[in-house]
Amino acid sequence: MSEQPKWAVVIREGKDGTPFYEVTWRSNAERDRTVKRRLGPAWVQKEPDGTWVKRRGRTPDGHLDPRTAPVQAAATVAEVESSKGAQAQRLAAEANAPLTFREVALEWLEEMRREARPATVQDYLSILREPGAPNKRGKGTAAGRVMAAFGDRAIESITPREVADFLKTLDAAGFSARNINKYRQTMSVVYSYACRADTYELELNPVTSVRKRREPPPSVLEYYEVHEAEQLARAMADGLHRPAVRVEFDAEELFLRAIEDARDADFVRILFYTGLRLGEARTLRWKDVDLEARQVCVRRGVSAGQEVDTPKGGRVRWAPLPRPAVEVFRRQRNREDFTGPEDYAFCARSGSMLDDSAFAAATRQPRRRWACAR
Repeated sequence: MSEQPKWAVVIREGKDGTPFYEVTWRSNAERDRTVKRRLGPAWVQKEPDGTWVKRRGRTPDGHLDPRTAPVQAAATVAEVESSKGAQAQRLAAEANAPLTFREVALEWLEEMRREARPATVQDYLSILREPGAPNKRGKGTAAGRVMAAFGDRAIESITPREVADFLKTLDAAGFSARNINKYRQTMSVVYSYACRADTYELELNPVTSVRKRREPPPSVLEYYEVHEAEQLARAMADGLHRPAVRVEFDAEELFLRAIEDARDADFVRILFYTGLRLGEARTLRWKDVDLEARQVCVRRGVSAGQEVDTPKGGRVRWAPLPRPAVEVFRRQRNREDFTGPEDYAFCARSGSMLDDSAFAAATRQPRRRWACAR
């Protein structure tokens, strides 16, 4: 046990003139820093010469006098020094503790949030979730497989063999080769971050020597002829893409739904005739549409449901408009509202960008709409 520092008890006066005891010492736990603590009200009175003496009568509970103040001071100093010493030891232990995989992964995710597209960050977050974290949809929780296996491990201690064994558990759980490779890729980029000269200069990325799973070739792209695309658009115009509901709508709502159905049909035509991505088409504004030159400027996109200021390829580009696409834009241009330069070419009732419930490919609802229309 370390020797307690020397301390001194003084009497001070509060703003209202009430005296109180205070102990002062130079702390061993804080590198000789001066520490002060208020002990409590003093049962004393000031003499004409400025000295303090005990007041007559028994010292009330909660007050200190010249006999009890030093006892309280010694106990306070011992308690504070013990607490500060334990805190200093804890901080030192934390400073000397090995760097864990979790710490590096979370630090890397913060960098990704600043630099990567929201959808990319969302993919990595789904793999690096903590075990038991609630799912966004439903009542289930995340398995958090990576963090459960490696989160508390010192990042330098994880071996290629352990990574390979972890991926085998995904094989056994029935994961597809593509999903297993996503887990492998995520762990690898965390290690690549830790190996950088401006981070932790790790010497080894244990993931790079672990084999990738062989993925099946991509499925054959499905192409539509013009008459098939028009047939699909007409089905949407007739409202066949909407899920069946047992609700009777009034005339105004039916009118608005008919406008939305015609919009959905034209939106599908634009996708077919221009080859734009869903997010690119959803974020088109009228200032991006040049009907005289028969082209559109693709400036933005959608990532994880958020509008971003560059399309997926990262570069602004011009896309030509065939005659059927020009006719679509002219029909939309003739609507009653939301035709200003900053308005969306295809928009919701409020003029806002079409949301995920309308056409976002990442949601299940539009897949059902698409299937119904087909």
